[in-house]
Amino acid sequence: MSFLTFIVHDVLGQASILISLIAMIGLISLKKSPGQVITGTLKTLLGFLVLLAGANIIVATLTFLGEIFQKGFNMRGVVTDVGSIAGIAQQTLGRETALIMVIAFIVNIAIARFTRFKYIFLTGQASLWMATVCSVIGYMGGLRGVELIVLGGVIAGLMAVFMPALAQPIVRKITGGDDIALGHFCTVGYIVQAGVAKVTGDASKSTEDLELPQALSFLQDTYLSMMVVMIPIYLIPAIAAGPEVVAASSNGVNYLVYSFLQAIQFVVGVYVLLSGVRLLLAEIVPAFRGIALRIVPNAVPALDCPVLFPYAPNAVIIGFISTTIGSVIGMFLFPWVGLAMILPGMLTNFFAGGTAGIFANAVGGRRGAIIGGVFHGLFITLLPALLLPLLGQYGMSNVTFSDSDVISVGLIFGHVLNFFH
Repeated sequence: MSFLTFIVHDVLGQASILISLIAMIGLISLKKSPGQVITGTLKTLLGFLVLLAGANIIVATLTFLGEIFQKGFNMRGVVTDVGSIAGIAQQTLGRETALIMVIAFIVNIAIARFTRFKYIFLTGQASLWMATVCSVIGYMGGLRGVELIVLGGVIAGLMAVFMPALAQPIVRKITGGDDIALGHFCTVGYIVQAGVAKVTGDASKSTEDLELPQALSFLQDTYLSMMVVMIPIYLIPAIAAGPEVVAASSNGVNYLVYSFLQAIQFVVGVYVLLSGVRLLLAEIVPAFRGIALRIVPNAVPALDCPVLFPYAPNAVIIGFISTTIGSVIGMFLFPWVGLAMILPGMLTNFFAGGTAGIFANAVGGRRGAIIGGVFHGLFITLLPALLLPLLGQYGMSNVTFSDSDVISVGLIFGHVLNFFH
């Protein structure tokens, strides 16, 4: 079993290696020369790692923002932290979680091969979260051994196909085709925001077509406008938190200067991330056609949410901000009805909120992205609060998942198991 763990966790569990291997198989299937296979494989690896480097920069700056936001405004509550639950699961259910991932991928391939749903889910981290919720909820609900692994794998495999299928009509509108799909388990939230945006917005007025006065024409540059927006988002919580709180991270740099630089670093992370996305897509899409021709005709790669960011970068920032506003409202609103206080998770607000903003803009333009984003923030604050009591029954206090699809599976799976046991 240690060899299986090595293959599943250490090799295939590394998304960069998994996607590079898939690119290599695709290029070999297309009968490319050895040099072209090596070049395409390494460029895919490079592109993904550049994307990951950008994401890591963003994560570091948002972690800092989350800390000063909570301490500056004296917030106490539960932070959605899938990493904590995954750590608990790996200690007690590591084998089951790994095997669920294997079964899920087999189910995914089988459905794509023999049905009209041709999506191959390639976001390894998201696959791990889905396998984790299936193993944790299944185990705590009384399932063991083969029963747990097979049922969890089938559920995770079905989600790996049907969530990209659910998102694809809007992804097609965003990208202009079916070369890629979305492999990110926050799709329910995206659909909620898109639905609100369609009702409240105007698709003819895109976030990407903002007209500014000549004096502000420099803001037409995506990264400059992003800086202008992010600087106050970092400085205001820093002022509220004070120099003592920021000093824990600033290494002696003035707290306002450090917070200002963190805002700029956030933009740097976005720049690096988008560069990696462009490099990755240039290699993975042609290579994937090789797999489609051999194994799954007309297969579509379902990739992580940042692959959509270049299509509407302004919508990403608008979605992030409006989702954060909605999550702050939800943080104060839901405790009034007896639910736990869920603190805004800046990572989820950026990656899920930004992607939801792109969805909303595609069907509801600027107004839809703003109004829909507030509803999205409320929705992704409500779901973890609903899941928390269920996890509490299993002895997991003050921890909950963050991704809306993962939480939805946890809620349905958990309540079904409770009903039958």
